[in-house]
Amino acid sequence: MRGQVRGTTRSALTTACALLVTAAGSGCGGTGSGSSDAALTVSATTAIVADLVEQVGGDRVDVTSIVPRTGDPHSYEPSPGDAAKVAKADVVFSNGLLLEEPGITKMVHTNAPKDAPKIAIAEKLEQYGGTVMKLEEDLGLDVLWLGWAVEGEVAGDGSQVRTTATKVEGPGELRVYLTDTLGRPKVYVDSADGLDAKDSFTLPPEAHTHVNWAFSEPGTYRLTVEGRTETLDGKTGEIGSGTFTFTVGDAAEAPAGATVLDGGHADVTLDAQTGTVYVRADEEKSGARTEHPADRVVLNVPDRAKESVPKEQPYAFLGRAGDPVWVLPQAVIGQHVHGDLDPHAWEDVANAEAYVRRIQAELIKADPGGKATYEKNAAAYLKTLGALDKEVARTLATVPEENRDLITTHDAFGYLAKAYGMEVAGFVVPVPNREPSASEVEELGATIRAKKVPSVFLEPNLAARADVLKRVAQDEGVGVCTIYGDSFDDEIHDYVSMMRHNANELAKCLGGDA
Repeated sequence: MRGQVRGTTRSALTTACALLVTAAGSGCGGTGSGSSDAALTVSATTAIVADLVEQVGGDRVDVTSIVPRTGDPHSYEPSPGDAAKVAKADVVFSNGLLLEEPGITKMVHTNAPKDAPKIAIAEKLEQYGGTVMKLEEDLGLDVLWLGWAVEGEVAGDGSQVRTTATKVEGPGELRVYLTDTLGRPKVYVDSADGLDAKDSFTLPPEAHTHVNWAFSEPGTYRLTVEGRTETLDGKTGEIGSGTFTFTVGDAAEAPAGATVLDGGHADVTLDAQTGTVYVRADEEKSGARTEHPADRVVLNVPDRAKESVPKEQPYAFLGRAGDPVWVLPQAVIGQHVHGDLDPHAWEDVANAEAYVRRIQAELIKADPGGKATYEKNAAAYLKTLGALDKEVARTLATVPEENRDLITTHDAFGYLAKAYGMEVAGFVVPVPNREPSASEVEELGATIRAKKVPSVFLEPNLAARADVLKRVAQDEGVGVCTIYGDSFDDEIHDYVSMMRHNANELAKCLGGDA
């Protein structure tokens, strides 16, 4: 797939790369006190959240993490063993802000005891002294980056909105699919065998996801979709339907008077409250969000989006290997469902303090008899975090001003950058089953040279798919260093060690004093 590099802060570097990765972190392991004297059994969605709960709860809580410490909360699919552990939980803590893969959230709501509090910590972070910031996405693609979105709240725990494709008209086949973190496609819509109930998928309220849109022939296509709400108790409700027009190939012409979208970021959107279906788009220059009724907008797929069907067998549903296919790319791999707010708030240590305050309050509600213990543990840990915050700031202050640009494998470090005077210059987004072109590799190298970065950074759980970043860094003579975003590994097991490592690694690799 193709990409452009933009020099703005928080922009992204897009390059194509083949995804060669083995499954990492199987099973359900996670942190856990295992205390036989525990007053509370607690499930946490991630190892980072589990560690914070353990620090506050001490021996009064028995904590397990649903996502393994080396796992990716954006894409981890829970197992029956995870469900069995959640079923015994007195309290469930999650990060929230749609960090966790929707399957995790659904599993929690389905299996946790009905009276067990389910706490999405970051969703009330500001009430406990923390801050949240918008998640800015700009991959600089030279074609439209088109996803699916749901707006409006839906009542009921674990509620979802189902989008179903009911009709496709056009000269060829239309397929919509998601590529997971192992490079495997999951097909949502495939018109080749007719459309039925299986040509659908669900999203939680106020969320959107990235997908690939593939067309087998040039010409004009019309896709009709309809939506309905679904709750865990089986209740459903109709939302509405709409028909969207795609012009594929440079020869296809848009209807007169229609608004044509051929670049930037947009989503086919279902509004659960108003019952309308439309395209919402982010203006490329101003960033303002606009809404376009389905019957007044055209989604353009130009000839520069033309690719070849990959030879890998899982992609045979697209046609014969080597056949042409016009693709609007997913760009961000994995089941990357999220909302408008950046969920990675813990990368600012001051926010971790807010997590701790929220955890303390919720544990006391669930176990009033442990109030003195939770207050004592929280006070001690908050003192540790306060010292850590100053240590991280002091360490990163030694990085020379000209070296404060970060190029990473994942857009998880916006809070760290804002809190400690860094700049997120970009992140390299791998696209599975595509070898990078010479121009794309050169584009990445040119950005590294323009920013004059001494090093680039990758996360341990994403290292296996960072071949392009590592290769270009080697060609440019810059370092490749490790920082932690969403998870731990076999070297780092707790939050304080993670943030201390991140600060020292950034300073060491960017010319400061570690």
